[in-house]
Amino acid sequence: MALGRSRHNGGTGLNYWPGFVDALSTLVLAIVFLLSVFLVVQFYLSQEVSGKDKALERLNAQIAQLTSLLSLEKITSGGLNDQIAQLRANLATTEAERDRAKGQIESLSGGAGGSGGDLNKQLATEKQISERALAQVEVLNQQISALRRQLAALEDALNASEQKGKESQEKIADLGQRLNVALAQRVQELSRYRSEFFGRLRTILGDRPDIRIVGDRFVFQSEVFFDSGSAALLPEGRNELDQLATALSELEKKIPAEIPWVLRVDGHTDVRPINSPQFKSNWDLSAARAISVVQYLISRGVSPQRLVAAGFGEFQPLDTGTTEEAYKRNRRIELKLTEK
Repeated sequence: MALGRSRHNGGTGLNYWPGFVDALSTLVLAIVFLLSVFLVVQFYLSQEVSGKDKALERLNAQIAQLTSLLSLEKITSGGLNDQIAQLRANLATTEAERDRAKGQIESLSGGAGGSGGDLNKQLATEKQISERALAQVEVLNQQISALRRQLAALEDALNASEQKGKESQEKIADLGQRLNVALAQRVQELSRYRSEFFGRLRTILGDRPDIRIVGDRFVFQSEVFFDSGSAALLPEGRNELDQLATALSELEKKIPAEIPWVLRVDGHTDVRPINSPQFKSNWDLSAARAISVVQYLISRGVSPQRLVAAGFGEFQPLDTGTTEEAYKRNRRIELKLTEK
């Protein structure tokens, strides 16, 4: 009642309500501003990734076009070389015929000079033959000149084709280098998502001795999911896979669709042979376990296109010892985020 009187009397009590409303309004405005900045940054990042993808597609198209042009230039160069060789052979044949005709003219002229007046008829005949031979030589000279012009033109065309082919090879090399840089960037992006995914799994699953990271793989002991000699998932194993499926579904939304990634599930056993009517070998058991994990992840909403099941049996042990602890380390399920 005293507090009520202080509010109504307006002289002695303090009213905190307006200040509280102002502070709350300021906080709401700050949150709205931060959300706006986050959305703008997200939009520009998506535009940047889209631009890189389009540039990569253009580079691939240019490489394919230049490769096709280079093949056509090589075919053209081979045809020009064949034509040049044929023209040179024709030129050699024509020159030989010309020389032979000149020799006939000279021999006929010498024979005519030594015969005297008694061989006038024969001389006239030989003169006609000489005139025909001279005409033939002239024709051959013209053919030789034309062949030489064609040969020069073909050599110029061949040089131009070789120069163009060299320029195309340089462009292909440059585009190949740029493509390698773009692919390296994609690999770096996948590595970043892999680190994020493993970090999320480490946070979800906690620090457990039967779950660990070895290199670029997340390793579960088989006892987490299966009984000995069985490929049927245990209830506690399903709980672990539920958390894994949640993290994988969130990651699938973040990674751009153009990056060709998959989660590979590898099954491994120890070296001791299995004695079971259901499985003929450790290889069958390891493959069946990997398939069971993949099928359960699919049932929890993970895309089948992003999953691969593989069985390795006892052939890739982590520990080559023969102790029970070594056998336990080798019985495992491995998860690896990798490219297709």
